[in-house]
Formats: sequence, structure tokens, C-alpha cells
Amino acid sequence: MSVKQEPNGRRSLHVEFEVPGTPEEVWQAIATGPGLSSWFVPAEFEERDGKPVTMKLNFGQGLQPCAAITAWDPPRSYAGEGEVYGGGSPPVATEWTIEARSGGVCLVRMVHSLFASTDEWDNQLEGAESGWAGFLNILRLYLTHFRGQRAAIMQITTPIATTEAEGWEALTAALGVTGVDVGQRWATDAGASPLAGVVELVTENPYDALLRIDEPGPGIAALGAATYPGGPTVVAMNLYTYGDQAADTVARVTPLWQAWFQERFPMPQTSGSE
Repeated sequence: MSVKQEPNGRRSLHVEFEVPGTPEEVWQAIATGPGLSSWFVPAEFEERDGKPVTMKLNFGQGLQPCAAITAWDPPRSYAGEGEVYGGGSPPVATEWTIEARSGGVCLVRMVHSLFASTDEWDNQLEGAESGWAGFLNILRLYLTHFRGQRAAIMQITTPIATTEAEGWEALTAALGVTGVDVGQRWATDAGASPLAGVVELVTENPYDALLRIDEPGPGIAALGAATYPGGPTVVAMNLYTYGDQAADTVARVTPLWQAWFQERFPMPQTSGSE
């Protein structure tokens, strides 16, 4: 989907998708800190007089955007606005709405928009589209298989000196994901921390893979390669674990995966003066 442009300078992306659950369950997943942290990135809402006033997200690599909550109508809709892209970008507004449908599902609408007099920020909006696509697939998996469970998240994002395609090829080959079909059972090769489950999604535009795992515990492993707007190219793994042992599992495997990424993707060397 392309960026929609309006005469008043508003540029926006519109996304609609269905997820399982009641409006209250979906609201918990998209409008609370623990819920967002179960499928997206670590999130916190700051409240005043019992009502959220700001939301802070942590994408890693120092990217921690903060948004002011501008609308709040549980369990139907909310909106926030804040700087997302840095570099003097205009504020970005994100609106979420939930609509109950028959069959135990909800339609979720998300509008991501900003006001600009030029197309300078269109690439960032289009990049956000591919990023959201991956996270919304994680949301669907979470609501289908792990809805409402206690969660913990491991984030590893490693800058690389190669292209996205080269980084993706190296990452998937090292993990044994290359050539594995959706629905096929898979496990890490020797030399990596044990990770095993079923392949749910593999794409190369963007470079993403989703694995529904049962080892080292029930959860979702999300793999990716991407280039941040105005920033580095990275390879990444988000590991979402669920259940009463989720936090213990993440604490145990995080240093193992950090060492694994550091060994296979050493920090790019920067040139300096002699």
C-alpha cells in the first residue's frame, strides 16, 4: 500500500486486519504496556488521574520514541502523537480502533499519519508499513496461541557492515532456516542455543521469519534484517516467551544469544584518523 496524500499535507498509511479475541482481549493486547510488550516491543504507559497520558516504546539501538496519548476510549479506540523518526521529523500520529466481528474475531484498524509539505518523509512511512506488517503477524500469532499469558521479551539488534540481503542470508543459514517451508518443523543447528518449533512465516520483502516455538519454552521467535531510517543496517531477533517461566527463560537464554550474534556478526569497523 502506498502513502495516501491529502491536499492539506496529511500523509498516511491505513492498515486493517482481523485477529481472534473479544474487543476487551484485543484492547489488552494493543493498549496496555504488558500487552504491547507481549508481541511488539517493551512498552510503558504513564498515567495521570487513572488515565494514560504518554506511551514510551523501546526498539533498541537507542530508539525510544515517546507519544502523548491524544484520545482514549476503551475498548474501542485510542490515539497517540509524537516524534518517531528523529532528525527533525514532523510528529507522527497513530490511531487504533477495534470493531467486533462475528466468529470470535475483531477487525483492527490502524492509521499512521503525519503532516508535511514535501514527500521527504514518505520513505519512512513506507518503511513503517513493512515493519508494521511483521509485528502485526506476531500479534495475530500471540492472540491465537498465547492470549493473556504472562510474557517476557528478548531483543537483540546487531549492526552489520553488509547489505540487508547478505545479512539475512547469513542469519538464516546460520540458524538452519534457509529452505524451510511454512508449516515445517525446524530446530537450530549445533552451535546455537536450542530453539525449535514450527515455521509460521518467511518473507524476503521485507526480510522476516516467524517461528512458533516450544523450545526453550512456548513462544514466538521473530527474525529480521532491515535498515533503520537514517541509521544502520541490522540483523535482529526478538524472542517472545509465555507462561509462568517466561522471565526465567529469557534471563537464561539472552546472554547465550548475545554471544552468538556477537561472534557471527562482529561490530562493523569505523575508519578513524591515523
